[in-house]
Amino acid sequence: MTPDEILQGLYDNTLVGNGPAVLDLTDQGLSAGMQPGTLLFDALIPALEEVGARFERGDFFVPEMLIAGKAMAGSMEVLRPLLADTGVETVGKFVMGTVKGDVHDIGKNLVNIMLEGAGFEVIDLGVQVAPETFLAAIEKHQPDIVGFSAFLTTTMPMFKANMNALEKSGMRGDVLVMVGGAPVTQEYADVVGADGYAADASAAVKKAKALMRAKRAPVPA
Repeated sequence: MTPDEILQGLYDNTLVGNGPAVLDLTDQGLSAGMQPGTLLFDALIPALEEVGARFERGDFFVPEMLIAGKAMAGSMEVLRPLLADTGVETVGKFVMGTVKGDVHDIGKNLVNIMLEGAGFEVIDLGVQVAPETFLAAIEKHQPDIVGFSAFLTTTMPMFKANMNALEKSGMRGDVLVMVGGAPVTQEYADVVGADGYAADASAAVKKAKALMRAKRAPVPA
């Protein structure tokens, strides 16, 4: 296969969530001497962006997003260490976790995959993440953004507990905060003082990118 055929195949198969084909084409591309960054930025990321666009139009639903994300995740397992070795610059660093008391992670995992596909380095802390665990991860990894996920209305108050812990630690000014999950709204995000809210994985990537652009924009003199 030519490089163009490999890229087109990667795009098409990521779009439909054909994980084995995506992995095989990734291996073929690397064996042919193609750069990991080319596979990522010229095929995988555009495919995931198209998945997000179709979701927003109502042509795709959560299952389609999940299988496309999983197909890309398989390729990322291969590409991630190679990208690190070649020094491909990430869009930003993102620490993510489901808050204490909540064990739901499907939405969080989908957001993680979409963020990685968009060029973010993601540190996933898993579920049932206590405020002190978030603080330790922020101190260790120095992320640009921390994400709090909650699926239950009963665990949403942990957003405020996490924000209070950030304030108390003195690290609130060092990191942007995004929140999300099934019961979460923009209004609730505003009440707890988050910098960003997203209703779904596609919107989360757009918001995270927007926050990074704003963060890196030059400050007017």
